[in-house]
Amino acid sequence: FDDFNGPQGLNTSIWHVIEGNGCPQNCGFGNHEQQTYTANPKNLRVERGNLIIEAHRAAITTSAKITSQTVPGWQYGRIEVRAKLPKGIGTWPAIWMMPDQNIYGPWPKSGEIDIMEQVGYEEGVIHGTVHTEAYNHRIGTHKGGTHITASATSEFHVYAIEWKTENITWSIDGEPFFSFDKEAGASSAQWPYDQPFHLILNLAVGGDWGGAKGIDADAFPARLEIDWVKVWQ
Repeated sequence: FDDFNGPQGLNTSIWHVIEGNGCPQNCGFGNHEQQTYTANPKNLRVERGNLIIEAHRAAITTSAKITSQTVPGWQYGRIEVRAKLPKGIGTWPAIWMMPDQNIYGPWPKSGEIDIMEQVGYEEGVIHGTVHTEAYNHRIGTHKGGTHITASATSEFHVYAIEWKTENITWSIDGEPFFSFDKEAGASSAQWPYDQPFHLILNLAVGGDWGGAKGIDADAFPARLEIDWVKVWQ
């Protein structure tokens, strides 16, 4: 649990700050994103009980990304994040999970769980998705659902998954909108979700999906605000 109300700012005993643009191993983070992540308070800070991840558009576009890799990950449970999303074409916020260790191999073989993704040119459309070796967007087979949340950029909402041994269910404000079930006889290619995963919070700019309809310079600075993160096991 973190409600970002502590006097010390970001609790670095929980959160690991990612810096850079992914180069040289994974420039643009595999999606041709334009931002460089920093630890600068301009991009990443705790303010009035909220975590602020803020993107700025300049000669070098900057933003922020943090992960819970500082603490052991979770295998099954309920994960909730109360957040208000940025507004503007070219923004691409995400609340998502990756495996602590790629025990089945590199992405997508060990899986990815996207609790919440949204792109600025469809600001009221919230996506919940899984990516595995068999089901991923690179081959057009990814599994996911969407929920229309018209006030996503003006109000806080609770984005959640409930992850069990045979099923992952997505919800917004307690209303389920997508479920992914383990198939009978599934291998890790279909269901790699039997290992610990950690949480990731970030705001990307541009990229293959986020920048598909351009980037509106007037949308910046743009911010993703997180009120709290809760995990039950």
